[in-house]
Amino acid sequence: MLEIKPIKKLDQIDELKKQYFEQSTAPLDGMWHFGFVPMSSHFGFYEDDSLVGYCCINGDGYMLQFYLSQAAHTQARELFTLISEQNSSVVGCVNGAFVSTAEPHYLSLCLDNSSSFKVNALMYKQVAPFVSDNRTSLDLKLASLEQLSKFVEFAVNNIGAPAKWLSEYFGNLIRREELWGYWSDGKLLATGECRLFDEHQTKYADLGMIVAESERGQGIATRVLNRLVSLANKRGLIPICSTDGGNLGAQKAIQRAGLEPLNRIIQIEFDRD
Repeated sequence: MLEIKPIKKLDQIDELKKQYFEQSTAPLDGMWHFGFVPMSSHFGFYEDDSLVGYCCINGDGYMLQFYLSQAAHTQARELFTLISEQNSSVVGCVNGAFVSTAEPHYLSLCLDNSSSFKVNALMYKQVAPFVSDNRTSLDLKLASLEQLSKFVEFAVNNIGAPAKWLSEYFGNLIRREELWGYWSDGKLLATGECRLFDEHQTKYADLGMIVAESERGQGIATRVLNRLVSLANKRGLIPICSTDGGNLGAQKAIQRAGLEPLNRIIQIEFDRD
């Protein structure tokens, strides 16, 4: 008999998370799985009081992860359908899911219950050695806590993200020495992130960047990414990143920096019939 219970402390599912990442076919997007997932509600699957799986649902009612270990007697397809059809009073409303093509088991279950789907983002990975070009090298400066407010203001103005969230997010990156800025005449024109993984995916570096709206279309994005790729490679790490499916400018810049879009993040709506 399987029982679903809320997970109060995420360290309860550390081993299951490890198994989840091990069955992926490519590195998973860092922002989704280490940014959005910890902020979501987690639910554990128990058989005879033994934890055999879990899922997590974000504040908009979309599933972000689903895993059932091989030790479970329950069939994953039956359990997933029960949750997707909103027949679990514990989990509650589930409108759909976000899943990547690098998560074949989870993706298959999502497709079995889908009414529609669309590409949300492209996932990139470095596939060829990086060749440095000093002629286009960009001087990125490591961010300091004294500059935090400037980085927050820059991101609010150029991508519209919430200031409170940005302050916490950038503050953490600065303390970890994973945030850089490109400055000209004392003005911040671009930010670059080279995020390291503390667990799972530790041979990869997750890249991110923002370019001021006034400076876009001038090749700065590619030069920022080139510098970030170089920083990652010097640490012996393989760069990965992602961008929205409709952001053609970013897609071109990422590919010019030598990363290829090998996978996708899919947004799936569940069938209600």
